[in-house]
Amino acid sequence: MWTDVLDLNEFYRSTLGQMTVRLLRARLREVWPNVRGESVLGLGYATPFLRPFIDEAERTMAFMPAQQGVTRWPREGGNLTALVDEMDLPLPDRSVDRVLLIHAVECTEQIRPLLREIWRVMADGGRLIVVAPTRAGLWSQVDRSPFYQGHPYSPGQLAALLRANMFAPLRQSRALFMPPTHSRLALRMAPAVERFGRRWLGRFAGVSVIESGKQLYAGIVERSQAPALAVVRPKLRIASSRDAQAARNAGDGEAPAS
Repeated sequence: MWTDVLDLNEFYRSTLGQMTVRLLRARLREVWPNVRGESVLGLGYATPFLRPFIDEAERTMAFMPAQQGVTRWPREGGNLTALVDEMDLPLPDRSVDRVLLIHAVECTEQIRPLLREIWRVMADGGRLIVVAPTRAGLWSQVDRSPFYQGHPYSPGQLAALLRANMFAPLRQSRALFMPPTHSRLALRMAPAVERFGRRWLGRFAGVSVIESGKQLYAGIVERSQAPALAVVRPKLRIASSRDAQAARNAGDGEAPAS
């Protein structure tokens, strides 16, 4: 189930949402320190995390699924967002270098077609970052969280899902160890809690952050051939003229000649 774009927009305008953006942006920058000269696509609700790439990347785009809705972004300059069918992205093959998938994997009901479509538009050697809520983290269990809707994944499940859809996981990280609370004290302590959590509380992270590469070759399963079925062919006997005469005599009631 997709979260409405207005609810996501309202959350990321709040103080808790701004701290969430700050912490996740830092993690994304660790994975992608430089995207100069590359094209970057955000799919789902990625606009709060794409801003650092606008001036650096050659091209930045934000696609939002039709079931979620769309808002204009950024406020200044030309609009970079589009409302799309996530199963049929309006891009040619191998046209995007980097894809950020956030608020999408846990929401879509057709995860495999979505990942295959991303594979199609990614350039050979491209990189994909998936941000998805974890099962053990509070962010998938508290309804004020933007990661509450949909299906959470363990890091192992997410990596297996990517491998099954022709992506090779390269780097795995975790983020959002602070609880999704509007407490001012908790928000002030959030950066320290994040550092402590990364070192000691890995399994209780709110989201998994996995970078994957496009897998160009996949193995082909060989199946043993079934044994060939024996074909029974009837034996044909060519009748001679003597046989034909014997048959006529039998029809007239005469005994065949010896």
